[in-house]
Amino acid sequence: MPGPGARALTDVEWPTLGLLAACYAGWGMALFWLAGLWLPAGVAVAAIGITLHSSLVHEMIHGHPTRNDRLNEALGFFSLGLCVPYRRFMELHLAHHRDSLLTDPYDDPESNYLDPEVWARLPGWFRAVLRFNNTLLGRMIVGPVLGQVVFMRGDWAAIRAGDEGIARAWVLHGLGVAAVLALVAVSPMPVWAYLVSAYLAYAILKIRTFLEHRAHERASGRTVVVEDGGPLAFLFLNNNLHVVHHMHPKVAWYRLPAMWRQNRDTYLRRNGGYYYRSYAEIFARHLLRAKDPVAHPLWRRK
Repeated sequence: MPGPGARALTDVEWPTLGLLAACYAGWGMALFWLAGLWLPAGVAVAAIGITLHSSLVHEMIHGHPTRNDRLNEALGFFSLGLCVPYRRFMELHLAHHRDSLLTDPYDDPESNYLDPEVWARLPGWFRAVLRFNNTLLGRMIVGPVLGQVVFMRGDWAAIRAGDEGIARAWVLHGLGVAAVLALVAVSPMPVWAYLVSAYLAYAILKIRTFLEHRAHERASGRTVVVEDGGPLAFLFLNNNLHVVHHMHPKVAWYRLPAMWRQNRDTYLRRNGGYYYRSYAEIFARHLLRAKDPVAHPLWRRK
């Protein structure tokens, strides 16, 4: 019978841990080698590394690559993307996994819909910004800063109201950010260039989140499948198979494609056929055209 040490080794998801090590190595190469050779190449590779790291952090908050939550948090301590505290991401994203509340303007932390009454009270210039943000191009250009401002404003209000947990999450995050920026400061990559990399990474991530969920009467019909197996699917760690992930949130990223292939018709029946063939199709259909309104189209009926 294997002892505790052997069980601990078999409990580790080595593909995820290996990919995390490769991600950190590639990120370091971008900073300390490529940035010195040709800065645009360093910026591009750093952005790819930050994008992949964010996807790996998503795995960590779902219990990968180990069964120890504190160890998983330690593995993701270095906040390459600079903007989102690990513990806040975990709290908000796990709340988002309450499928009955998906797209709820108030109770789904990742919803992009607004209450129609709130929408009606907004000034015209801001509604124009939000309409642009509902196109894929807009989501990539202004989406990162809009999302960050709303997120930080809410957290700052909670901290001022005395929420010690949120304050602690930001303190820990600050330590991780300081460590990352200290490495950037001694690398050939200027800090401003690294900030560009981080913004590019969040723009790439907005491609994934752009239409992950839609307003639908049934909770099971709100989550998309993008049947893509290209570079973006890899950077998103197969989270494009989003209905599979929502139905099986504890399943590791590298097992999702097989589950999709084995039960494709079942998943499509469940989500009401909310399906795209690829990210190329999404770009073609929604780069300049919104997929739906900003105001939640079913909210009045609720």
